[in-house]
Amino acid sequence: MAIQAVLWDVDDTLFDYTTADRTGMRTHLLAERLLERYGDVEQALAHWRRITDEQWARFSAGEATFEEQRRDRVRVFLGRPELTDAEAEAWFARYLRHYETAWALFPDVLPVLDALAASHRHAVLSNSSLRVQEHKLRVLGVRDRFELVLCAAELGVSKPAAGAFHAACEALELAPHQVAYVGDHPEIDGRGAAEAGLLSVWIDRGGVYTVGDAEGGPRRISSLSELPATLGADSRFGAPSTFG
Repeated sequence: MAIQAVLWDVDDTLFDYTTADRTGMRTHLLAERLLERYGDVEQALAHWRRITDEQWARFSAGEATFEEQRRDRVRVFLGRPELTDAEAEAWFARYLRHYETAWALFPDVLPVLDALAASHRHAVLSNSSLRVQEHKLRVLGVRDRFELVLCAAELGVSKPAAGAFHAACEALELAPHQVAYVGDHPEIDGRGAAEAGLLSVWIDRGGVYTVGDAEGGPRRISSLSELPATLGADSRFGAPSTFG
């Protein structure tokens, strides 16, 4: 049966998270007079991302709430375990203000959403929280492109667990084989979606593109301009679909 809906990851798939995070962190560290502690923004960002990954693993395992992992990211990053919840939240809020000023969609996002608007349903499945991703999609001007936004914090299960993908399919009232998932992480998104029975499409923007896909694994693309062909959609990329 043809693919009827596309589930989307957000960060580094639709939204250029890596650039925004780098720009926002540099501005924030300068404002907090912390940049010299880390030598340069790349070292600081690498440290921040390691901590983010560690704390996110705690959240995914049910060992911390979404808010707790945020506060603990700040405490570990600063090396200040004594920070109160209010102090950690205030620091994170200041970082967020700098980070949000750098938000932008990738340039291939709106053309592909236009191309597939009439031929496919669209929804979001993210390993974040609904509050965070709803806000982000609204600021970026694309919230109305998606009929559903589903997030791990509310679902109680996160990618790459099959339950996360299946919960999204159930919300769409479609079987997994009728749904495609597009994400940037080869394991969390790519392999996770494939093992859950969805058509898995891995957007590998910065990596080395390899010809051919492993049987049963994710389909690798380097640009969203390749997505309509991957889905078998009868539409011209960059122009409205001819599906009625």
